[in-house]
Amino acid sequence: MNLRNTTALALALGLAAPAAFADMDAARAFLDAEIGDLSTLSRADQEAEMQWFIDAAKPFAGMDIKVVSETITTHEYEAQVLAKAFSEITGINLTHDLIGEGDVVEKLQTQMQSGENIYDAYINDSDLIGTHWRYQQARNLTDWMANEGADVTSPTLDLADFIGTQFTTAPDGKLYQLPDQQFANLYWFRYDWFNDEKNRADFKEKYGYDLGVPVNWSAYEDIAEFFTGRDMSHMGVTGEVYGNMDYGKKDPSLGWRYTDAWLSMAGVGSKGEPNGLPVDEWGIRVNENSQPVGSCVARGGATNGPAAVYAVTKAIDWLQNYAPPAAAGMTFSEAGPVPAQGNVAQQMFWYTAFTADMVGDGADAVLDDDGMPKWRMAPSPHGVYWEDGTKIGYQDVGSWTLMKSTPEERAKAAWLYAQFVTSKTVDVKKAHTGLTFIRESTIQHESFTERAPKLGGLVEFYRSPARVAWSPTGTNVPDYPKLAQLWWQNIGDAMSGAKTPQEALDALCADQERVMERLERAGIQGDIGPMLNEEQDPEVWLAEAGSPKAKLADEEEEPKTIAYDDLIKSWQ
Repeated sequence: MNLRNTTALALALGLAAPAAFADMDAARAFLDAEIGDLSTLSRADQEAEMQWFIDAAKPFAGMDIKVVSETITTHEYEAQVLAKAFSEITGINLTHDLIGEGDVVEKLQTQMQSGENIYDAYINDSDLIGTHWRYQQARNLTDWMANEGADVTSPTLDLADFIGTQFTTAPDGKLYQLPDQQFANLYWFRYDWFNDEKNRADFKEKYGYDLGVPVNWSAYEDIAEFFTGRDMSHMGVTGEVYGNMDYGKKDPSLGWRYTDAWLSMAGVGSKGEPNGLPVDEWGIRVNENSQPVGSCVARGGATNGPAAVYAVTKAIDWLQNYAPPAAAGMTFSEAGPVPAQGNVAQQMFWYTAFTADMVGDGADAVLDDDGMPKWRMAPSPHGVYWEDGTKIGYQDVGSWTLMKSTPEERAKAAWLYAQFVTSKTVDVKKAHTGLTFIRESTIQHESFTERAPKLGGLVEFYRSPARVAWSPTGTNVPDYPKLAQLWWQNIGDAMSGAKTPQEALDALCADQERVMERLERAGIQGDIGPMLNEEQDPEVWLAEAGSPKAKLADEEEEPKTIAYDDLIKSWQ
């Protein structure tokens, strides 16, 4: 009989749980087999942290707990390795389900609407922070850790070590979610192609400036044009070559491409970190009380403004002219692996969650004979409406979320698992597996200094001050599940040609305002819910400083590039 069954049987018979030393044996076996030196803690401190989990879990031994996350490499490691170890160490029978990101949001939404406890905890994107704050259906972790959850909150949790808590903290100053994994969307390019002497000479001759990391969209477009259809046989590259990669299928993942945050890179939002205020990258405007007041330009929003139309128009043009023909029919997951096949020069933004696949088996086309990457990642270029101080890119922060509809004892057991998989004992090893950083101590660990040259700029980015300019969806969005689904449907109409970009964005902002009007009438979000402005002539808003921004007479700017090696030096 294994330890879990022994514990459960003992509890059923009213006997004392087995002595801690048996559980510690399981912990030591886990530390020996899985962690080793890949931790920021000494072995003695690792064992002390494991002993705390053993002791804190005793009241919950034998319980069956279910948590859920989307399917990415980091969560696969948790579900397949860490969940098993947690169960063996604590006696809590932990099931970690892996489903699609859209399905996670759907399950969460169902639990919010029904009050039924579907999962005991969710790894749910921090993009829902505005939703959780306004609906007050997620446990406020600040108060939870100080009160009901105090006996199951680890003394070594060290919130100050997490790099993403500013994204999971609401305007009320309370923490609603605990980061579990983070990854940014960054520019991706073939470093070897960009440094090739023939490519550099040919590019300089044609465009009059140096081939390098594009700083703006004009340079990105020139580079996309240059490489599309180019004969690259001098570098041993066969087959058709493309200067851009994207995807365009009318699918929920198409919406992510724009909310995550294509429009911010174009310059749609206001200045401000981590998100623009009063207008965010969705084009939603809020008042001084953080109440959403509009999405369309007529109410002071920017979702259908000139900068947004410019953003969608460029995306469609580049997809049609410079990307593989199949890309228009691809989803996020189908398009993600394509750059690793070796025939794409660059991608406007590429999720760093794919890094693990880009350096692993099947990525030979983009690795040299020594296994070093032929590619690099860098900040994404910005559009003509962008200005200093405006958000420049998106960072995904998948975060532990405890719903109030989950019974307290079940929430406590799930909270122990959430802390286990984010603990200092395991975090360095988890980060090496999935390459999604959440702790400053992990980022600075010597093992990542050693591995950095093989990761194409990922470590340098996360060690640089630049990372703070990349942020998830902010608190302007009052109901992420309801609003997010509007994006892929409307953007999909523009991608297919059923509507012009202007028509599609007019429909999108109107749809968003209808949802916000319903929330306002229902009053379920109280005095922090939507309170829409009266409509005015859009020109009134466009004439004011800031976002929404009036249409520029010339939406092309002088192209600008920077040498990658100079960029890295600036980060250091």
